[in-house]
Amino acid sequence: MMSKAASLIFRGGKFSSAKKCFMHTTSILGAQNPKVALIFSGCGVYDGTEIHEASSAMVHLSRHEAEVGIFAPNIEQMHAIDHTKGEPMEVNRNVLVESARIARGKIQDLKDLKVQDFDAVIFPGGFGAAKNLSNFAVEGDKMTVQPSVEKVIKEFHSAKKPIGLCCISPVLAAKTIPGCTVTVGQDKDVDGQWPYAGTAGACQNMGAKHVNKDVNEVNVDSQNKLVTTPAFMCETAVHKVFDGVGKMVEAVLKLCK
Repeated sequence: MMSKAASLIFRGGKFSSAKKCFMHTTSILGAQNPKVALIFSGCGVYDGTEIHEASSAMVHLSRHEAEVGIFAPNIEQMHAIDHTKGEPMEVNRNVLVESARIARGKIQDLKDLKVQDFDAVIFPGGFGAAKNLSNFAVEGDKMTVQPSVEKVIKEFHSAKKPIGLCCISPVLAAKTIPGCTVTVGQDKDVDGQWPYAGTAGACQNMGAKHVNKDVNEVNVDSQNKLVTTPAFMCETAVHKVFDGVGKMVEAVLKLCK
């Protein structure tokens, strides 16, 4: 039985989504709200956006009273993973449709993102960044970036607007911003805590400089207005990832001033 509240927004076999872009409307950083675009890559760590990282970014942006617009490319995923088995499924999924699950329906096609409408852009991690926003998962440092994603990164960079990335997503900056400085955590695995340490070397092979950081730290490339943090590149507790993402969000917002 559907609740009374749910029945009020359920019409014609579908839920309404009245507000399609911004999710918050007040600011503590000045008279004008900082407007931040969040870019998702699906829904789920193994084939899309890492949900805890996305949620962490949204909570911290909300806490700092930023206006948030959420976007994803309207493309098919590389594949869909059964997260109970870690194995590909026969059916595939659409990146935009899956991302809408995290965005609570308030999402737009990435091709409609206009850099002049935002002060900054943030990319949560998850393997979707390496499978759907790029093909890093297959090609490594010979990767290419999905065209609409590359366009967004280059436009924000050219406009000197800050870019935040966490987990595996800094590979996108390493490929598209020559000579930038990023972190994906540590460049050597220690006791299984940094299982993706090889990503640091891949970033350097693409022309970026890598700086080792812990999960609760960020790297700020002031020249390129680029902020990165390891997040779940580290096998660690969720609250530590939450705190690290929070520092990334804070650093991005400071660069908006």
